Amino acid sequence: MAVPDSAQVVIVGGGICGASLLYHLAHEGWTDTLLVEKGELTSGSTWHAAGQITHSVSSYTLAYLRKYGCELYGSLEAESGTAPSWHRSGSFRVAYEPIEVDWLKGQLGVAEYVGNHMEWVDRDFMAKRHPFYDVESVIGAVWTPDDGHVDPTGAVNAMVAVARGRGAQISRSNRVIDISRRADGTFEVVTEQGTVRAEHVVNAAGCYAHRVAGMVGLSAPMANALHTYLVTDTVPEFADLEHELPVVRDDYVSGYVRQEQMAGLIGIYEQRDTETAWPDGPDWSLENPLFPADYDRIGFWLARAFERVPVLEPLGIKRAIRGAIAHTPDGEPLLGPSGIPNFWMMAGVQVGIADGPGLGRELARWMVHGETEVNVRSYDARRFGFVPPDDAPRYGRIKGAEDYEYRHQTPVPGLERPELRPYRVNSLHQRYSDKGAVFTQVYGWERPKWFPGAAGLAQQDVVAFRHTDWFPVAAQECRAVRERVGILDSTAFAKFDLIGPDAAAVLDQLTTNKLPSPGRIALSYFLTPTGRLEGEATITRLGDDHFYLVSAAVGEQKDREYFETHWPAGARAELRVRSEDFGVLAVAGPRARQLLARCTDADLGNEAFRWLSAQSITVAGVDVRALRVGFVGELGWELHAPVADLGVLYDELWEAGQDLGMANVGNHALDSLRMEKQYMVSRDLTHDVGPDEAGLHRFVKVDKGPFVGRDALADRRERAQSGQHPYRWKLAYLDIDIDDADVHGSDGVYANGEAVGLVTTGAYGHTVEKGLGFAYLAPEHAEAGTELQVRVVGEFRPARVLSEPAYDPTSARLRM
Repeated sequence: MAVPDSAQVVIVGGGICGASLLYHLAHEGWTDTLLVEKGELTSGSTWHAAGQITHSVSSYTLAYLRKYGCELYGSLEAESGTAPSWHRSGSFRVAYEPIEVDWLKGQLGVAEYVGNHMEWVDRDFMAKRHPFYDVESVIGAVWTPDDGHVDPTGAVNAMVAVARGRGAQISRSNRVIDISRRADGTFEVVTEQGTVRAEHVVNAAGCYAHRVAGMVGLSAPMANALHTYLVTDTVPEFADLEHELPVVRDDYVSGYVRQEQMAGLIGIYEQRDTETAWPDGPDWSLENPLFPADYDRIGFWLARAFERVPVLEPLGIKRAIRGAIAHTPDGEPLLGPSGIPNFWMMAGVQVGIADGPGLGRELARWMVHGETEVNVRSYDARRFGFVPPDDAPRYGRIKGAEDYEYRHQTPVPGLERPELRPYRVNSLHQRYSDKGAVFTQVYGWERPKWFPGAAGLAQQDVVAFRHTDWFPVAAQECRAVRERVGILDSTAFAKFDLIGPDAAAVLDQLTTNKLPSPGRIALSYFLTPTGRLEGEATITRLGDDHFYLVSAAVGEQKDREYFETHWPAGARAELRVRSEDFGVLAVAGPRARQLLARCTDADLGNEAFRWLSAQSITVAGVDVRALRVGFVGELGWELHAPVADLGVLYDELWEAGQDLGMANVGNHALDSLRMEKQYMVSRDLTHDVGPDEAGLHRFVKVDKGPFVGRDALADRRERAQSGQHPYRWKLAYLDIDIDDADVHGSDGVYANGEAVGLVTTGAYGHTVEKGLGFAYLAPEHAEAGTELQVRVVGEFRPARVLSEPAYDPTSARLRM
């Protein structure tokens, strides 16, 4: 059957993701849609999935997606007339060690806030629900009774049936051969059965996503990791069960065990020697591909599964399913804008049955309405933009396989994954390593995390949900900044020059704040067309027609695309990416001026070099853009220098600062210092909220003239004030009574026993000796002085809303 000449949307890929998007677009009213599948529906990785979904997750977004997925699977048969075979079996996730208890109890707050049924239960409770599971070593478990599993093919067919009933079209056995973008911004999608002109194209091609992305010059780094699950012969003991056994997810097994009709089902995520398929990409001719089971590879974990469920050990294996599943380098999906307008990504979804429904709904909302219901920023398809396209296959294969191996390892805060590290370094890396640094990674850049060597500790990371070895070391680094002077590597930012006669006009139409005068610095925001937060940037005006923009490193491609999408027609200006041209060293502390004065002839006095101003000066013989700003709340400068000169600059500053008590400072200390000053990061400023909800009123000047999102923001404000559409949330700054653990994000916040919000970020303030956190709360609970509780690793801790920064609320020290 020939394809139509045109369609509003062409979706490439007929697995769970493509079907979900088709279904949800239809529900949003977009039915001029065409799904193109090279084989039969589900014939990639969907058909061989185990089909499970759990509410046991650690983030608000995932909890929201999983809640919706279970609800949808439970209602699909009534809507579609096609049975997806939804089994609401419930499930356990078990803990054997205290660190696992901390992780699982930490999920209780987000579950309660979202409305997902989750309980912490003891092993006796588990034994009653699953009498065949050996719980002798179990400390406890989270019980999620609304979990279940579904037939993947049935679920896809049900979604497609609904979409087709509303007018969507399907083209099977029809491979997409090429995709090209026309001068008018539309696409020509060339298939074996004809060419379709499309306004939007979505890459939902599963294991083929990288190959499809390559058709438009993009990459989708991921591994096609081989995952095995086994179905046993009939289990005689199951015959007398009155209810289906719950699924058990068990890190000791490194996988899951469940009942499959009258048999057992065991799935293994081996934690070493993971095998990936098709290093050069899968061949187009493949359909329903499977691989021989490798019992040597999974044998260690399989034996553990038999330990836990002894009734399965004597049985034969009736069926072994070993198929490829896409894993991105960090395990999160690639969702949303791609870098090419109206070419969307919905790929790298390792648990598509669980997340496909929610991801499809959010992407459909994004495409139709310009915004999602929840924050999906961590899924940004452009976040691996630091990987060169020619290295993306190797990077994706190695890091994706590593992610597969971490699938059933406890996600401890700060846990670093070692493969392909370091990937992106400057000349400071070896110097910091020689000084005993432990590193983290920001958009591929290595950045010091803490300096155990300075405290006489081994140069190795230590991570936990509770305070551990790095905690007192970070306190020492903070003390150096507050009392003397510290030096930080701040290279990992996105940096842009905007130059030209119309540069000011361009920036004025794209950002919310008034532009700074020459030599001055301002903080400003980008909004979505719907008036929500898109990004944040420090704007330095180096001249009348020259602006220097610094934003979050991971937003580099996103911010560039924002400029390209909203660029005023005919504007005489040029945006240049400078992220790899300039490195950044920050010096901060009451002795920062004294330190810099030893390395420059520039006048650094308050009259000559004011706070929030910038100058081009020479420091230690290096020409730098010196910005008198900082993220730690002390007198200081950011020195933006050519990357090649960073090492020389650091050496001279380090030598000059020895008698001043200068110290290296890492990310742990930086988090503490910025929290004391009530400074937010991108995780606090997400695109599911507007600037008013985030408390950014003073940076949004609606009277300065038109800018992207201004009218929508004004309308949102008017509706909120009239009570027609009140704000859901308000960002609050909390003082939290802590014991030996801090908030990490997604910690539940409670008022009078009711869950009223979630923490976004937090840290211990070593100077003020307080636990601190940001949290989005129901507005009535976000007023200063409100008494609350925060669930920290499952334990309720008193908290209160602060009205001002815990440290130096008037910023007097920044003006020293």
